[in-house]
Amino acid sequence: MAAVKKSGKKYQVGFNRRFDHNFRAVREAVAAGKVGKQQIIKITSRDPEPPSIDYVKVSGGIFLDMTIHDFDMVRYLSGAEVEEVYAEGSVTVDPEIGKAGDIDTAVITLKLSNGATAVIDNCRAACYGYDQRAEVFGSQGCVAITNDSDSNAVFSGKDGVIAEKPMFFFLERYMMAYAKEVDEFVEAIVNDTETPVTAKDGLEPVLIGLAAKKSVDEHRPVKISEIRKSYNL
Repeated sequence: MAAVKKSGKKYQVGFNRRFDHNFRAVREAVAAGKVGKQQIIKITSRDPEPPSIDYVKVSGGIFLDMTIHDFDMVRYLSGAEVEEVYAEGSVTVDPEIGKAGDIDTAVITLKLSNGATAVIDNCRAACYGYDQRAEVFGSQGCVAITNDSDSNAVFSGKDGVIAEKPMFFFLERYMMAYAKEVDEFVEAIVNDTETPVTAKDGLEPVLIGLAAKKSVDEHRPVKISEIRKSYNL
């Protein structure tokens, strides 16, 4: 962050979900006060298939390579900061992930500065596709998004009702978000404005991820201030 400030260059963190049409719609509804006082935020994020064990060994762990996007979404959707984290994790997908020192399934609860509680559930494998859902519940209402699919066609017959599965791969699901991300970065350069996702937006989810890892290891809630102190931040 100091190097970026000294250079005077534009810097943008690649949190692509902030540029997705669904997540942005939730953020806009919350920012406009439509849900009232925020009470509960729920995020579901499950990959269609686990990564290779070689990747697991060097990724930094599920909280820093996967849940990091969900931590960012909690901050983005709520407009608030995370103050405390409690996480529980297990190995339910592949024993090799556990042998590599990681977990593949997790539930994380987060206390926010605005008084709301956020809940994230993660899994490295969902047989039906890339599962990406979110909900913000408040005193005046609730706004939620479901998964994108290749079509919204639904077949109804005597044996049941069948709809499309979620898109399978993150590149399919977020292709337009990646394009929008680049567009807004270029706009910030051309117009000499602040980038929409700053270095601070990159730092905060890392601190949350480190707190989540510590919480799993030590079986206790961990305050973000504790992590900041350990890094002299």
